[in-house]
Amino acid sequence: MQMRGGTSKGLYFLAEDLPADPAERDDLLLRVMGSPDPRQIDGTGGAHPLTSKVAVVSRSEVTGIDVDYLFLQVMVDKPVVTDKQNCGNILAGIGPFAVERGLVAAQGEQTRVRIRMVNTDGIVTATFPTPGGLPRYDGDTAIDGVPGTAAGIVLDFEDSGAAAGVFPTGNLTDVFGGVEVTCVDNGMPVVVVAAASLGVTGYETVAELEGDEELNKRVQELRLEAGKAMGLGDVSATTVPKISLVAPPAHGGTISTRTFIPVRVHESIGVLGAVSVATAIVQPGAVGHDLAVLGGGPRLSVEHPGGALEVEVELDTSVSPPAVVRSGVVRTARKLFDGVAFPR
Repeated sequence: MQMRGGTSKGLYFLAEDLPADPAERDDLLLRVMGSPDPRQIDGTGGAHPLTSKVAVVSRSEVTGIDVDYLFLQVMVDKPVVTDKQNCGNILAGIGPFAVERGLVAAQGEQTRVRIRMVNTDGIVTATFPTPGGLPRYDGDTAIDGVPGTAAGIVLDFEDSGAAAGVFPTGNLTDVFGGVEVTCVDNGMPVVVVAAASLGVTGYETVAELEGDEELNKRVQELRLEAGKAMGLGDVSATTVPKISLVAPPAHGGTISTRTFIPVRVHESIGVLGAVSVATAIVQPGAVGHDLAVLGGGPRLSVEHPGGALEVEVELDTSVSPPAVVRSGVVRTARKLFDGVAFPR
């Protein structure tokens, strides 16, 4: 099934329909997507990292969990499939997909599905409308970066899933290459950097940032050093951590962001990336805290090139380092196609 999840698009598979051997599975997915090829012309991919994604779903054997969700990023122009990151946008479609495929029974007008994110072992509960026993995709919820409206899907994250904690280096701030950063992982490893410290405003367009060769070089050097410090090892061939440039909000939100994912610049921002950025900026002393306009409540508006993403983050600051109490977000998803793919 092909679905739009949040501001991403991908293919959703039952685990039992894919080869059990990871190497065979990845080879098949590359051929289904049409990778490696910058246009993905001989496959179903959309020639962009945000439209070359895969969800693998199965009934969970963990008590109290309904389904397991493995996210796979299929590289566009490289023969690489990686499970080194999560995806909160594709996550938005997991609950409806599970009902569509009979993994979970609808529970009336609203269905709740507890999902284990296999990549990080984090737990999330998705709540969405199911009138008549099937997911409803039409509705009045709008999210920036997606035309029109659709049914709202509430995602409540129960923990970050980050083995090394919310601040994986053990510090609120680190300095790499003379640049102060905050390394944070509340579901997605992110390096938060003040845009001004890299000589940009943080309000540039995606094209302007991608066309700045010197900036891209510095961002990638920073990413490699931060990856090691975050316990991720050599990240040169992986898609994490993301680098998120932050600046004061420009449109009445909490913070403005521009995110490298890791080479291309996100047209908006990933769900879990936004949650991680929000987790950092609410911490006094973290990079971005002095740039943010905080209202005192748990809801924050994370501005991005396509608009803004509303997230909620609550931390327990009575412990050190701070622990995540809860985080949540509202997204939408829509079934686009259900059928058979013919891999080359």
